[in-house]
Amino acid sequence: MEQDVLLRMTDITKTFPGVKALDHVSLDLEKGTVHALMGENGAGKSTLMKCLFGIYSKDSGTILLEGREINFKNSREALDNGVAMVHQELNQALKRTVMDNIWLGRYPLKGGVMVDEKKMYRDTMAVFEELEIHVDPRRIMSTMPVSQRQMVEIAKAVSYNSKVIVFDEPTSSLTEEEVEHLFRIINMLRDRGIGIIYISHKMAEIKRISDTITVMRDGANVATKPAAELEVNDIIRLMVGRELTNQFPPKTNTPGEVYLKVENLSGQYSLLRDVSFEARRGEVLGLAGLDGSGRTETLENIFGVATRKSGTITLDGKPCRNRNARESIKNGFSLLTEERRATGIFSILNIRENTVIASLKKHLRAGFYLSGASMRKDTQWSIDAMHTKTPSQETQMRSLSGGNQQKVIIGRWLLTDPEVLLLDEPTRGIDVGAKYEIYQLILDLASRGKTVLVVSSEMPELLGICDRILVMSGGRLAGEVDARTTTQEEIMTLAAKYV
Repeated sequence: MEQDVLLRMTDITKTFPGVKALDHVSLDLEKGTVHALMGENGAGKSTLMKCLFGIYSKDSGTILLEGREINFKNSREALDNGVAMVHQELNQALKRTVMDNIWLGRYPLKGGVMVDEKKMYRDTMAVFEELEIHVDPRRIMSTMPVSQRQMVEIAKAVSYNSKVIVFDEPTSSLTEEEVEHLFRIINMLRDRGIGIIYISHKMAEIKRISDTITVMRDGANVATKPAAELEVNDIIRLMVGRELTNQFPPKTNTPGEVYLKVENLSGQYSLLRDVSFEARRGEVLGLAGLDGSGRTETLENIFGVATRKSGTITLDGKPCRNRNARESIKNGFSLLTEERRATGIFSILNIRENTVIASLKKHLRAGFYLSGASMRKDTQWSIDAMHTKTPSQETQMRSLSGGNQQKVIIGRWLLTDPEVLLLDEPTRGIDVGAKYEIYQLILDLASRGKTVLVVSSEMPELLGICDRILVMSGGRLAGEVDARTTTQEEIMTLAAKYV
């Protein structure tokens, strides 16, 4: 109904150099509803929300909030007017406390001069108790896992008494239990009359939590319908413009002899201890477990970006020290990191520079200068192979969608011609069509005899592409299962073994 429309965005247009990101996009959000916004990476979802939130200025169109036209110039103005956004890429003050992050820029003052720490603590606890979030307000952000930091960001959005909250891929780093908690929070907010815009690539979530679904493709509206009227296959067809009959490609790889052997691996500054396993040529080996179980730490210790306390790595029967990233790359390893923004991309550099940065040696000429032609050729290969959506190789990395940034990083590592690929959440924040392409790429690499280790929080993903799955729990290896015969229940039982 017209009087229930909380937010109305009409004919929003936004152009970046070389690309029309939004082409007359419209969206209505009603009070007390969850409106899902779906589309492939680069479809314009996040750009539309950034135009609402004041991060980008729209070229044309109108935005009405409770019938009043708005044009926020920055995110602070949006927050002050009751519009909050929980971003996919967390941008937090990691050396500050949890409560500092929540009240940053609006500290409660004592006598108009001093920050009232006691009031800030009480106010933070009040928000946390309301949302059933169990985090110490005085804890330093950098000491917490990504999932808890995500919950802090959600609490911050709620603390503004927002009328509209945008969730951009909120569950990408959450466990199943944490997702349930998030959904309880969203249902509570919906019952209060708050309008929720929910961006996600996870079909089951969208069907479960949404009242209305809008699908975007190539910067334009494709459809807006009640969630009850759309089946998962309908959504996929609208998103990708074609039928996608299978979620996973057929497994064509055949694991061979043992290639990588890890023995008694323990981390110096992490809970990782005494982890031993073998991986074969042509094998896709999964690492499952709850957040903080040691999955990421295992990959980081193998690659040498985390300090090992003890343990040995053997590659093709020869000892392999991997004391740092440079040595690991030389030994044929590559690492796709979990947090794309913090440790994956160089945001102010362009796509070409991001693509070739791990393989600069092959572009050296006469030992002292880099060949522009050679770098352009490799970058174009990466763009074509990964189907990366970008106006040009000179486009700044930070202007790409999260999924396209991920494709650039994967292309970067493929250009080093690795023998062992360590992939930490390779499809996080990536749409269903692009996921299929990455699954196909992983299986193709395995078919060529590469050894691939995949960490994923999505159980169906591990079951769909892996040959075996190692299950981590409390920093230790809790067990090993055959992906063809195991169940999600067996994996979850092992994941809780040492918790």
